[in-house]
Amino acid sequence: MSFIDSAAQQSGIPLSTKVTVLFITLLVLFLSYVVHALYLSPYAHIPGPLLSRLSNLPLYYATYKGNEATTIGRLHATYGPVVLIAPNEVSVSDGRALKTVYTDAGGFRKADCYRNFDIDGFPSIFSELERGNRAVRFKSVSGLFSTGAIRDSGEEVIKDVAQRWIAYLRQAKGGAKGHGRSADVLKAARAFALDAVTGYLFGECYGALAEIAQEEREAKGAIEKISASLFVDSFVAVGRFFYLPSWVFTLLETWSARLAKDKVQVEESLETVDGFVGKITEETAARLSDEKEENSYQARMLKAGISKEETKAQCKDLMFAGTDSTGMNLATICWYLTKDQEKYKKLRAEVLANPDSSPHLLPYLTGIVKEGLRLSMANPTRMPRVVPSTGYTLPGGQFLPPTTVIGLQPYTLHHNPAVFPSPNEFIPERWEDATPEMLRDSIPFGLGSRACIARNLATVELYIAVDTIVRDGLLEGASPCKSKIEILEWFNSKVIGEKIEIRW
Repeated sequence: MSFIDSAAQQSGIPLSTKVTVLFITLLVLFLSYVVHALYLSPYAHIPGPLLSRLSNLPLYYATYKGNEATTIGRLHATYGPVVLIAPNEVSVSDGRALKTVYTDAGGFRKADCYRNFDIDGFPSIFSELERGNRAVRFKSVSGLFSTGAIRDSGEEVIKDVAQRWIAYLRQAKGGAKGHGRSADVLKAARAFALDAVTGYLFGECYGALAEIAQEEREAKGAIEKISASLFVDSFVAVGRFFYLPSWVFTLLETWSARLAKDKVQVEESLETVDGFVGKITEETAARLSDEKEENSYQARMLKAGISKEETKAQCKDLMFAGTDSTGMNLATICWYLTKDQEKYKKLRAEVLANPDSSPHLLPYLTGIVKEGLRLSMANPTRMPRVVPSTGYTLPGGQFLPPTTVIGLQPYTLHHNPAVFPSPNEFIPERWEDATPEMLRDSIPFGLGSRACIARNLATVELYIAVDTIVRDGLLEGASPCKSKIEILEWFNSKVIGEKIEIRW
């Protein structure tokens, strides 16, 4: 006789009755939850699909599958500019909300899920939620990212890296042209971005371009990736689990790493990057202890009282962001220029006619860069924030209670036909007479005080790199190998196939 049967006999109530009561109780609780979600919830007035009112699972699934941005975009097309995407999460596609959510008084607080992007147990400048803690770290290094500092100290470093990038691409073109091979501009752009960000901010270049140039000379493709690529890709991949509670995130991240097919290669890449940041941090600490002056990123961190271990983590975060987003943006611009040779020729005519002008002063080049950033989708998804204790009334009049998670996503804003006519087309000319709405809704680096700290640096890198490659004529006669660039829409997007290839 089972324990349940025995308990049922002792109580005098038949087991079947107990099971029925339990079932009815659970059913009533479930129906009560549904009724509350549909009619009594403070979000009942916000349009959205039924399942999203009841559970976070649809959002988690879309994020994991890598179609979050397009899924939410379709929801906006169906339900309008304000959509409930989870029981207490709202997506907004009305650019008028940007200022309040992200800019005014520092914007709303970042959502807790950003802590899932901590590195080695340390909140980064990007993932830190508490403004006071972030301010100490941000202020120590922010001077390096000003346009003046970049112009005075960074441009020459970036130009030197750009010349080495062009030298590699010429090499790759020579090996590809007439031999049925293609060149991976994503790998090349990542190498450029990594060397540029480390060369300027750390005072020591990582050497990614040297790695792939050596590959081209000796191995003819035997080395598939930069030594830091799997480090970057592993960080990108955790975006699949971005919105999950931290304990679930940690569990899934750990198990996915253990089960990865390229586990050994990922560990080797992580060790290589750890070795690089460890070396520059320890050497800088030694110089500072000898009272030698240094102005590098890691030196500023250490002088602000940040520990060596945290400084290493902050450097890794900078390497990741500076490689992934800028690499994606630059490769995408190159791809669009090869896809439309008329636009390429128009741009080349402009840069050749202005040999002594700063790239950012050239109007058509500016349009190319801005349009590339609009369409690149390096970071396509929402930037979630938490509504403060006062609540928030949206531009359309809907009220959101405190603790609501709200976000606007670049994908939807950048593809809004009311703001960007023919939104899927690469039209640099549209920026010649940009409307206030275009300028407002173009947010490739985020917005406000929590926008990308390196946005000025990344923009200068793009201007210099595009100016250099077009002036060189290297893209003359090139064409893309595929008709479109397909991505997994995680917080940092991942190119499906991991390559953006062109041929001559």
